[in-house]
Amino acid sequence: MAYLMIVDDDEDFASAAALALGRAGYEVRVELETAPALKQMLARRPDLLILDVMFPEDASAGFELARTIRHEYESLKTLPILMLTAVNVKFPLGFGPGTIDEDWLPVDDFIEKPVDLGALTTRVAAVLAARPA
Repeated sequence: MAYLMIVDDDEDFASAAALALGRAGYEVRVELETAPALKQMLARRPDLLILDVMFPEDASAGFELARTIRHEYESLKTLPILMLTAVNVKFPLGFGPGTIDEDWLPVDDFIEKPVDLGALTTRVAAVLAARPA
C-alpha cells in the first residue's frame, strides 16, 4: 500500500481527499502546514506528496517546499510531487504542466483546484505508476 502525504491548509478539502484516497487503498497523512510536513517527511518518506501552493503564512510556501525537497534533502530528492492548487485563480500567471521545471517548479504533475476526487485518485495512480522502480 502506497503512503501518501497531503499538505494543504484547506482542512475540509484535505480530509475529503484523504478519505477518497484511503478508500482507493492508500495510506494517507494530512498536514496543514509546510514546516511540520517537512519534519514528517524526513521521519517517514511518503511514496507521493500532494502539495498545495498557497498557505496563510506565505502565498508561495508550496513552491518553496517543493524546491527545498528537491534541492536540500538527498532522502527526498526523488519524492514524486503532485501539485494541487488554485493559484491560477488568485494569481492568473498560467502555472501548469507546461511550466514544470526542475529548478523553478520541480514537481511531477500539476492539477488545478477545484478537482474531482475521482480525477485526483486517477492522477495519483498515474504519478505512482510513472515513478522509477
